[in-house]
Amino acid sequence: MRRDSIFYQLFQQSPALLFEFLTNPPENANEYKFDSVAVKEPKFEIDGVFLPPDNQSSGTVYFCEVQFQKDEKLYERVFAESSLYFYRNRDRFSDWQVVIIYPSRSFEQSDIHPHRTLLNGNQVHRVYLDELGEIRSLPLWVAVMVLTTVEEENAPSEARYLLSRAREESSLPESRAIIEIITTIISYRFDQLSRAEVESMLDITLRETRVFREIKEEAREEGRQEGRQEGREEGREEGREEGRQEGREATAHVIIRLLTKRLGELPQDVHSLVAGLPLPRLEELGEALLDFTTVADLQAWLQARMN
Repeated sequence: MRRDSIFYQLFQQSPALLFEFLTNPPENANEYKFDSVAVKEPKFEIDGVFLPPDNQSSGTVYFCEVQFQKDEKLYERVFAESSLYFYRNRDRFSDWQVVIIYPSRSFEQSDIHPHRTLLNGNQVHRVYLDELGEIRSLPLWVAVMVLTTVEEENAPSEARYLLSRAREESSLPESRAIIEIITTIISYRFDQLSRAEVESMLDITLRETRVFREIKEEAREEGRQEGRQEGREEGREEGREEGRQEGREATAHVIIRLLTKRLGELPQDVHSLVAGLPLPRLEELGEALLDFTTVADLQAWLQARMN
């Protein structure tokens, strides 16, 4: 399960989420920005860096590491990375803190004696997701993080509960972000299932997810712009009709780009078939393509609809 990308999405969507784990978060926690940085010579990769606002003369920088595999030199690496980054940016920051997120204590480095001063102080914060409490009693974004650790047999029901909470408690953009992340988590946990099967398991429709919205919105906007331009220039029915055709072609272009990214270069005959589909069929293909793993799947889908 690619948890790094999930936590990256979580922190990118809500940087203040990190401070839910701290007893004494900064007063301006909601103003922090999240980033991922590389420290060179030697090159270190830091999972997450939370930066204080630019308009603040100096502040505390927070480093975050999400660790779902045992690493017996994790603390050596994390403290080296953090210290080097802080050293090179000393003029920007007045202090530094580290937050390390584990699914459970069993994933922690065994020999922590060399780092006892840091680990027993108030500069390093270790979070064990399985010790935060019942998932249904946690703040929504924290609960989404804990969903990555829930036993597989319980994951679908907990995911459905969190989806329901997201719709009730969140604004529309935030709700959509949570729906997308939860869907991604469950897709990773049940990677033997198709996207349609995951959709059915969670009792959601694909139209609620990011990929489908991007297909629709990008194609619609391209078509709208082309249609307006044609209408302005021509001022005739032929221009409006040509604008509608441009919209269909824009949708086909988006679908073909997504298919190529997912399946590789399409055979010319398949490319031509997709490019010639009417708009309703293209929109249907936009939903179906997430279930394709080979060009043969796409060909079978097209053949079924040609008969």
